[in-house]
Amino acid sequence: MLADLGEVSLLLTDVVMPGATGQELYRRLVAKRPPLKVLCMSGYADHAAVNHGAVDPDAPFMQKPFVPAALARKVREVLDG
Repeated sequence: MLADLGEVSLLLTDVVMPGATGQELYRRLVAKRPPLKVLCMSGYADHAAVNHGAVDPDAPFMQKPFVPAALARKVREVLDG
């Protein structure tokens, strides 16, 4: 899977997953595709996710739940940034 990323520009990931954090997944993928950008999301407040080391404090973050329009705006912001 990691060998064939194609034209992936953005990783949208939850910060808490079984067996790994979103940050760990991002680190693995960015090693294969250095210009890859990340957008993290969580049902936890952003400060809680950062305090537990699940997400980089500088990573773009969205608090769940969110509406599709807010996700679209944030994705555009991250891709343009």
